Amino acid sequence: MKEVIEIVPARPGWYARWQLTPEVTRCYPVSLWALLEEADGTGREVIGMDCIGQWPGADDNEAGGQFVRYLYQTPDSGEPEDVDETPIGELREDGPRLQPMTAP
Repeated sequence: MKEVIEIVPARPGWYARWQLTPEVTRCYPVSLWALLEEADGTGREVIGMDCIGQWPGADDNEAGGQFVRYLYQTPDSGEPEDVDETPIGELREDGPRLQPMTAP
């Protein structure tokens, strides 16, 4: 079991990219970073939670989506082409959004 050691807000420009189908990816802005540590004090990792409450390894991520990577784009360079910034709780054309979840 991992323990959350620290949570910090993500700076603008960080995105989590998810593979929905072999041809389709979608990016969501990262909302926060969490530092996790194994219960025995070994092994630390940092994970990002995106704006719809997904993080790599979560059971309730968007159906069929596989985490690809985090990416950073400077705010003046614009957003990734596959960004989805529909406000949380609103419906997208392809279905309802997940609600935010507590940190792992």
